[in-house]
Amino acid sequence: MALTQLLPIILLLSLAAVHSTTANELPKPAEKVLDVVVEGVVHCQSCGNYGTWALSKSKPIEGATISVICKDHRNRVSFYKACKTAKNGYFYAQLKGFVMSHSFLDHPLHACKVKLVSSPITTCNLLTNVNYGLYGAPLRYEDKKIVGTNYEAIVYAAGPLAFRPATCAPKS
Repeated sequence: MALTQLLPIILLLSLAAVHSTTANELPKPAEKVLDVVVEGVVHCQSCGNYGTWALSKSKPIEGATISVICKDHRNRVSFYKACKTAKNGYFYAQLKGFVMSHSFLDHPLHACKVKLVSSPITTCNLLTNVNYGLYGAPLRYEDKKIVGTNYEAIVYAAGPLAFRPATCAPKS
């Protein structure tokens, strides 16, 4: 008889235990992805602006290659990515895999630079140092973000950068 009286209590305790474990196990929210992105534009500088940083009358270069190089606080290359420009000379380089081991010294604003690599235009393929494209254009923070559900990208800018023609007609 004691067993028949304990059976409802055992059943209630087991249901309460099952309910308490399932109530505490909420679905985990998806991790938010945080990307670092560098954007800019590559031009072909006009002959009239040769020797300056001016880009008036320049034309965007489709298919130009730039590189993003990041160095850690010990001046070792910690990240490298090459990227091609789109039709309007625009590049958008996602720095997937970029890791900061030191939160201030390895920050993209301090650690990364953008350099010109090559131009597909044979008549406009000499490197210039416009905005330091030859030695490494520093990144600028312009308070630009791309925000979505479980995604955020912090966008830095570099450049504009430019190649120049190898030969220009003499000025009259």
